[in-house]
Amino acid sequence: MDRKYWETMAPKYDEEIFDVLRNDKSGIIVKAIEEMASPEKTVIDIGCAIGKWLPVLSPLFKRVIAADISAINLKIAEEKYPEYTNVEYERMDMSADDLTVTPCDTAICINAILTDSLEKRINFFQSLSLCLQKEGSLVLVVPSLESKLYTNIIANRWNVDDAHDDEDPAGKKAILQINNIKQGVTDIDNVPTKHYLKEELELLLTLEGFEVRRIEKINYGWNTEFHKPPKWLKGPYPWDWMCTAKKIK
Repeated sequence: MDRKYWETMAPKYDEEIFDVLRNDKSGIIVKAIEEMASPEKTVIDIGCAIGKWLPVLSPLFKRVIAADISAINLKIAEEKYPEYTNVEYERMDMSADDLTVTPCDTAICINAILTDSLEKRINFFQSLSLCLQKEGSLVLVVPSLESKLYTNIIANRWNVDDAHDDEDPAGKKAILQINNIKQGVTDIDNVPTKHYLKEELELLLTLEGFEVRRIEKINYGWNTEFHKPPKWLKGPYPWDWMCTAKKIK
């Protein structure tokens, strides 16, 4: 997942990319943002894409920086929300080796650290710290590896969406898949995507000078995972991890 990928995806973002805000029926993420918000504070939306979170952020904060690697995403967001005059749009590559950014009081990062590149993920987590002032607050959402494995187990045991018809990889493709899963990288719509363990997420943030306040599940319906989920299939439901943290170093 590089800049070229997101520039290509931008015009069809609504159709192709999972909408966390719409699917978080409990509103847990919005509540976490509201707890950190103030009309005197600044906030950066890291990986803002086409700006789905701007209607939440703009009324709550003095100034909003909408940051994304894709210039097309930013253009779409700016055209979509002209009424939010306190939003500034900046093209920013959080996985670059060098990043210049003005630290904010608060940051949100919703399913943006997805790259299968370990080097780029290391840079991205370091950039999270750069984006925040000391004592600044972070709301971070990432895909759950536990949830992905749980979903795969259900699919294979009960042949959901004809899982038994899927061909097992062989040769170099099988070796690549094994190496990927060792790092928590598994495909979403045939795109290698990083998923995180709860304990891994806590460790990564701690190493970058954050104090983790809480990590909890953002539950979704089974229709987000399967085309035809069995009617008997209830909870536990699939989930992402949401983490709230404070920068202490």
